[in-house]
Amino acid sequence: MTTAVATTSAKAWYLNRWNQLVLAVIAMMAISSPQYVWTLFTGPFNSKLGTTLAELQWTFSLLIILQTWFSPFQAYLVDRFGPRALISIGALLSGGSWVLSAYVNDIWALYFTYGVLGGFGTGIIYVGIIGLMVRWFPDRRGLATGIAAAGYGFGAIFTSFPIDSMIKSSGYAHTLVVWGIIQGLIGIIAAQWLRVPPENYQAAGAAPAAATGAQQTKRSYTPAEMLRSPIFWLLFIMMSMMSTSGLMVVSNVGPFAKEFGVANVLVLGMAALPLSLTLSRFTNGLTRPFFGWVSDHIGREGTMALAFSLEAAAIVILFAYIDQPALFVVLTGLVFFGWGEIFSLFPSTLTDTFGSKYAATNYGFLYIAQGVGSILGGPAAAFLKQATGSWTMVFVFVAVLDALTAVLAITALRSMRRRHFAAG
Repeated sequence: MTTAVATTSAKAWYLNRWNQLVLAVIAMMAISSPQYVWTLFTGPFNSKLGTTLAELQWTFSLLIILQTWFSPFQAYLVDRFGPRALISIGALLSGGSWVLSAYVNDIWALYFTYGVLGGFGTGIIYVGIIGLMVRWFPDRRGLATGIAAAGYGFGAIFTSFPIDSMIKSSGYAHTLVVWGIIQGLIGIIAAQWLRVPPENYQAAGAAPAAATGAQQTKRSYTPAEMLRSPIFWLLFIMMSMMSTSGLMVVSNVGPFAKEFGVANVLVLGMAALPLSLTLSRFTNGLTRPFFGWVSDHIGREGTMALAFSLEAAAIVILFAYIDQPALFVVLTGLVFFGWGEIFSLFPSTLTDTFGSKYAATNYGFLYIAQGVGSILGGPAAAFLKQATGSWTMVFVFVAVLDALTAVLAITALRSMRRRHFAAG
């Protein structure tokens, strides 16, 4: 089987797994802006539609909910019809959602275009790409899913400043149309060469699973079997808790930067808010392959404890110095370095535990946890701030969630997975 793949790869460049990874990163980069530059549109949309921040943030939550809560169905479609067709459709929906959002005149239309259509389109691409990479890289799941997920984090590095500048010079509607078309076309083009590897694929020269620090199951569990396992539900709770903290900052960084008076203060000659967004996209991308690589060598649970503890500390320190422009930029970057690795650690841990045959659909069920986090980190956080008149309780709440998740990783998760592997 491996020989056949290697021979075919010599004729078709796209059947090389590293080229598949490059295409995956490009597709992921094309869908990063709807989530990560949303905060730049909150002000213009509020002015246009006359909404409150809490009402507007339901758009962001719908984006994440449709991206995540439908992911088992989206993953099934990718498995059924193949990544080429479905990821092309996902890119069309994602880019088209921005174009349509430029013309909305009420909040419900924005919910449907930016939230529902955008969320469903980005979800097809995200869960499809991750499910594809864990199959192409059975020996380096943490690294491969980390690099692919990094595309989602890194993508907005290239769009934050141009989009911010275009909003200011040409208006938000023109910006949505132009960038919607650009991002949609990039995703469609990248999808044309994505392929599924043969079942039980092993690359020539790949290290055996036993040589890595991550334990792997000897068989593949169906989605129904996985959903009956307490390990899955523990992972679901942990991912929901970690998603909350990062998405709270993602969705509200613009509003609280303005409230604390740092949004437009110059740092290194650039406005603090777009500079923060750009640095955060870099650290959010970097952390995914970095901690994924670490977990391939020292194990998943220990890496989780380390990274999640870093996130808890970063959240507390950010709030302490949030009114200092330079520290605001640096510390928001640190927050995302402590958060973004969940998108490499959780899928690799899940596939190690339940096998690769149903990896896309299985991860689709776990990815719903991101939708739970979007509600807690988006409108719920905005409502808590509105109710208390301060961001203090919001920051305390998410820091506690981060610390608790770190503890669960090295206690409950580690012991449960050890019993799972021992049972065969």
